Amino acid sequence: MKKFNFKKRTIIILLVGVLFTTYSFKSKFFEVAKQIEIYNTLFKELNMYYVDEINPAEFTDKAIKNTLKELDPYTNFYNEQDVETARIRRAGEYGGIGVAVYYTKKGIEISEIYKGFSADKADLKAGDVITSVDGQSLKNMDREQLSTFLKGVPNSKFKVEVERQGQILQKEITRDKVVVNPVPFAEMINEDTGYITLTRFNEKASSEVKKAFRKLEKQGMKKLVFDLRSNPGGSLLESINICNFFLPKGKTIVTTKAKIKKWSNTYKTTNEPLDLEIPVVVLVNERSASASEIVSGALQDYDRAVIMGKRSFGKGLVQRYRPLTYGTQLKVTISKYYTPSGRCIQELDYANRDKNGKVPKFSDRGVNKFTTENGRTVYDGGGVLPDIVIKTSDRNEATDELLKSKAIFNFATKYFYENPTIGNVTDFDFKNSDFNKFENFLKVDTTFLTKQERLFKKAYLASDKNSISKEYEDIKEKLFDIKVKEISKNEDILTDMIKEEILQRYFYREGVYEHKLKKDETISEAVDLLNNQTKYSKILSSN
Repeated sequence: MKKFNFKKRTIIILLVGVLFTTYSFKSKFFEVAKQIEIYNTLFKELNMYYVDEINPAEFTDKAIKNTLKELDPYTNFYNEQDVETARIRRAGEYGGIGVAVYYTKKGIEISEIYKGFSADKADLKAGDVITSVDGQSLKNMDREQLSTFLKGVPNSKFKVEVERQGQILQKEITRDKVVVNPVPFAEMINEDTGYITLTRFNEKASSEVKKAFRKLEKQGMKKLVFDLRSNPGGSLLESINICNFFLPKGKTIVTTKAKIKKWSNTYKTTNEPLDLEIPVVVLVNERSASASEIVSGALQDYDRAVIMGKRSFGKGLVQRYRPLTYGTQLKVTISKYYTPSGRCIQELDYANRDKNGKVPKFSDRGVNKFTTENGRTVYDGGGVLPDIVIKTSDRNEATDELLKSKAIFNFATKYFYENPTIGNVTDFDFKNSDFNKFENFLKVDTTFLTKQERLFKKAYLASDKNSISKEYEDIKEKLFDIKVKEISKNEDILTDMIKEEILQRYFYREGVYEHKLKKDETISEAVDLLNNQTKYSKILSSN
């Protein structure tokens, strides 16, 4: 009987493995090269023979962006202008006039005025539409063109025509260096409880939170309400720095797992903390995402803060910018992240869309249990579940459609011009009768249509309109009534949003937070909890 040559067999297996890997790599490389060549030849043929002129940059931009939509909402292509816009968002400063905007067919519509910057000094208002800049009409320009007009070198001047409530105004504006503070409000709620709101995780986030914390500390802060509601996230490193303010040096905050080994990392705190003892309540809601969930998830896993509010958004994916040719960039999802207890809080499973394009939820398949440092049970799949859930109505499909539209913004503009003053910022209230006025306003505002209304309108326009016009109006009215009935189920949520939009018109963003400090029920519950240290400690102790 022959002796088995183990060494020989091992070499053969390794050779087979190498050959298989090489073949697999070559096969995949060939497939990529093949698809690129198909696109190149298609593009050349279209450019040569299509009956109308094709804008090559616009055509390719749309083709790439539509392709990436099939992956996830966070993997995006950035043309040269998009790259600059993204850089500004990350840096938190730029040369401009201090506004947030909508790009429309009429021009640039101002959605928010930042207090103290040049747009504010020029007495521009939310709802104004800039229709021309230095004599150049903005009508029917695309988004990419419009985005270049207001930004520029600080101290440079330009003239604009502004449409406001049917009137045309002439303005001259000087561009400022605009600095977007991610901590727009930090004040004492009472003699010993501080409040800090963080609206985004840009490059200034941790430094501004630290500055706000030190300021409130000097004013006697012994407890903290840290508001991350509606914060969409941003920098991973900034979220780690902020966790470090409340956790010791050397603690794991987040672990990432990627296809590329070098992008799979464990991130730990590296600095001395600001305060390891101060009681903290972190506020989150369904629009708190990404870096907001890293902070709230880590502080929850280490039992360092009580999380309060609504279940967070559920974005457990990490992106990185990759440079492409000609100054363009790809922002690509490279990994999933995991909280210190091992949770991945990603809600939507983009890799397993059904044949209709619907994205399933990980949480629909069941959630997994994990334990915090003190042994409390927490769960993965579908965001960070707060320790204390604030009860509100559940948002329905009609409300989601409403919030995607400009109906609330348009109503607030109308309200502003019909009501020159609204009294004291903290006393303002939006009553049930006001909500009824909003519902009536939806009859004339055309921006909010449900899926059913859009389909019905499309069918009507494709039909013999004259023969069914009366029936069309009857059904249209019934669909409107159904829509209003649906959104009224979320009156509590919508009232708060409408109230914020209105307050912003009179008192800027700071006024919204001043009002919240006195009237916001979630902040009030957070203060009550912090005043009851026995209950606070019990929540953070073992189940």
